Amino acid sequence: MADTTNSGWRAIIGSSSVMSLALLGDALLYAVLPAYAADFGLTLPWVGVMLSANRFVRVFAYGVLARLTLRVGVRRMCMAAAVTATVSTALYGFGQGPAVILAARILWGLTYGVLVLVTLSYAVEYRAQVGTRVGVGQAIQRIGPVFALFGGAWLVGIVGPNQAFALLAIPTALSLLVAYTLPRADGEAAKRSKPASLARPKPIDVLYFLQGYGVDGVFAISITLIFAREASLADAVMGGSALLAMRHFGEAIAAPLFGWVADRFGARRVFISAAALTMIGFILVAAGVTIIGALTMLLFRGALASLGPAVITQSLDDDEEAIGPLARMQAWRDFGAACGPLVTGFLLTFLSAEVQHAAMAVALAGGILFWALSSDGRTR
Repeated sequence: MADTTNSGWRAIIGSSSVMSLALLGDALLYAVLPAYAADFGLTLPWVGVMLSANRFVRVFAYGVLARLTLRVGVRRMCMAAAVTATVSTALYGFGQGPAVILAARILWGLTYGVLVLVTLSYAVEYRAQVGTRVGVGQAIQRIGPVFALFGGAWLVGIVGPNQAFALLAIPTALSLLVAYTLPRADGEAAKRSKPASLARPKPIDVLYFLQGYGVDGVFAISITLIFAREASLADAVMGGSALLAMRHFGEAIAAPLFGWVADRFGARRVFISAAALTMIGFILVAAGVTIIGALTMLLFRGALASLGPAVITQSLDDDEEAIGPLARMQAWRDFGAACGPLVTGFLLTFLSAEVQHAAMAVALAGGILFWALSSDGRTR
C-alpha cells in the first residue's frame, strides 16, 4: 500500500513537473508578444488571434483528447505532450509569420489539453486525497510560469525575444526525460468512456465558465486600464503585470491549502465559500477597492483550481470514471476564458471596467445559487 501511494505521488510530482516545464514558452509569450509583434512577423490584430487560438482549440478538442488518453494511457500521452511542447516553444523562437506562429499555438493548445487531463488523471487515482493531490500538482505547475515571467523577461532583454524562446526550448525538452520516468500504471485510463467536448454543462461547469470569463477576460483585459487612469502607462503596465502574475502565486499557495481542507472537511462547503469570495473580489474591484479586490479574486480563483476536481470526484461512485466529467468542466472553463477577452474588449467601448466587474459579480452569484440548489450541489 505504501509503495502504491508513493508511486501515486511520484506520478503527480512528475506529471506536474512536465506541465511546469511545458508552460515556460506559453507564459512568456503572453508578456512578450504584444510588445514584440513585429519580431515574430505579426501585426497587432494577429496578436489577439494568437493568444486566444490555443483556448478555442482546447474547447473543442478535450473530448477527443480524453478518449485518446483513455485508449493510449496517461504516461504515453504525457511523453507525446512533452515532445509537442518543445516543438511549439522552438517554433516561437525560429518561426516567423502568422502561419507558423498559429500552427505553434494550435499545437500548444492540444499539448496543454493533454497535460491537463494527464495531471488530473493521476490525481484522481486516490479519491480520498484528490483535493490535496490536485492542489500540490497545481503548485508545482506554477513554478515554470513564474520563472518564465521573471527569468524569461530578463533573457529577452539580453538576447532578444526570438532567441529567448529558442533557449527556453532547451529546459522544455527536459520534460521528456521526466515524462519517461512516470509510472506505467494508467489509473483512470483503464476505464472506458466517451467523453464529449462542450457537452451540456452541469451547474459546476457554468460556474467554471463564469470564472474563466471573469478572471481571464474582464479582469485580465481591464486591470491595466483601471490603473492607467491614475498613473503613467508604464506604471500601469507594471502594476497590471504584477497582479496578473499573482494568478500563478495564488494557485501555488491556495490550491494545495484548500485542496487539503476539502479532503478533510468535504469539498462542497469549501467550494461554495471560495466561489463566494471570488464573487466578493469582483464586487470590491467594481467599488473601486481595486488592489484588495484583485488579490481576493485571484487567491480564491487559485483555490477553485483544486476544489472543482475534488467536488466532481467526491460526487462520483468508485466505479465511475472521472476523466470525462473533468474534461467537460475544463472545456467550459476554457470556453469562458476564450470568450472573455474578445467580449470584454468590445464592451469596454461603452461599458466601464467597474460596470463589467459588477455584472460579473451578479452572474457569479446566480451561478453559485444555481449550483447550490442543484442535485450536484446538494450532495456530499
